[in-house]
Amino acid sequence: MALSHESPGAGRAPGRSPQGAERTAAAASDTGSRSAPEETPRRAPGPTEATTPGAAPGTDGAAPGTDGAAPGTGNAPDPAKPAAGGRRGRKALLLTIALVATLLLLALFSAGTGAYRIPTADVLASAQHRLGLGGAPLDRVGESVLWNVRLPRVVLALLVGASLGCAGALMQGVFGNPLAEPGVIGISAGAAVGAVAAIGLGLSFFGNWTITVCAFVAGLITVSSVYLLSRNGGRTEVVTLILTGIAVNAFAGALIGLFVFFADSGQVNQITFWQLGSLAQATWPKVLAVLPCAVAGLLVAPFYARRLDLLSLGERPARHLGIDVERLRLALILVVALLTAAAVAVAGVITFIGLLVPHLLRMANGPGHRFLVPGSALAGAVVLVAGDLAARTLAQPAELPLGVLTALIGSPFFFWLLRRTRRKQGGWA
Repeated sequence: MALSHESPGAGRAPGRSPQGAERTAAAASDTGSRSAPEETPRRAPGPTEATTPGAAPGTDGAAPGTDGAAPGTGNAPDPAKPAAGGRRGRKALLLTIALVATLLLLALFSAGTGAYRIPTADVLASAQHRLGLGGAPLDRVGESVLWNVRLPRVVLALLVGASLGCAGALMQGVFGNPLAEPGVIGISAGAAVGAVAAIGLGLSFFGNWTITVCAFVAGLITVSSVYLLSRNGGRTEVVTLILTGIAVNAFAGALIGLFVFFADSGQVNQITFWQLGSLAQATWPKVLAVLPCAVAGLLVAPFYARRLDLLSLGERPARHLGIDVERLRLALILVVALLTAAAVAVAGVITFIGLLVPHLLRMANGPGHRFLVPGSALAGAVVLVAGDLAARTLAQPAELPLGVLTALIGSPFFFWLLRRTRRKQGGWA
């Protein structure tokens, strides 16, 4: 299934347009009709004729396998398509296994790496002991570091990365644009406004959960506002939605600047640290805060894969195929809002995961959403667990902001992606 940068007719024979195929079929049919007089009834081909090389049934001398039509336009199945589908399915399975194995190895390595080094064997032994499967516990300090500091951070990185990666794949499918990502419709900026407002105004009505709750609610309010403002005549156009998201992002940036202006020095430091994105404050309660939203969104998203494949043909063909485009778009925007707002609420603003991950998988296995949606969740988790490990270890004893690290890596990739897309399409005009 093709996205916006691929031609919908990529599966046809090179150099043949649909009109050309129809003319070829008509010409072949007319030739066959003229070759036999109208008074002479046409007889059914015998067994010998049906198997004679160069005389396919019903063609009277037409090229084998054509049935008087251009290749690929008749009823005969194309054996190359099932073979290609099988290869792509096997490749998707191998990629899934590789992503799962990489994620497990990274999680184990990350859990034992840091200022207090814990060997991987000891991590596994402690986990087995906690699960009642044997093993042995670590010393008091090791157990505290592993279970109260490292593992909450690894699990939170996994959930946040999976949420952002899956949200990016859904956004690109909804907009039919490979350069879309969750921040396009203002979810991240809206969540940031909620968190900054809670910090700048000194709100504490939910205790330690105040910033998280305000960020989540503000993100949902923002995406709802963008959707309602972009509707016209009961429909939502993609261009209007994107432009509205740009305007809302600018307004959210102005609000953040206003809160920073009126905040004191301590609040400014807290706002700045939150905006840079980090998992340094990861705890089990924060994991539990994001877990329901992440699990709900990640379980629902794959059920929309087939409809996203049909939507990539274009809105009009999708409607002819029975897809309620408006309802589909609304449902997916709500799923994206749920995933992104929950992730941003607990981890701050972390950019480029939703843009990079779906593109890498699309380049590896094609644009089919049956693999792309769950695969983006797995790959997003891999990328963020690896990014958090790098943020903790590259500048020891200091810690790099995770959002800054992903932006440093993602920005050059985004520039390369723009150049590549422009070169393949022969320019933007």
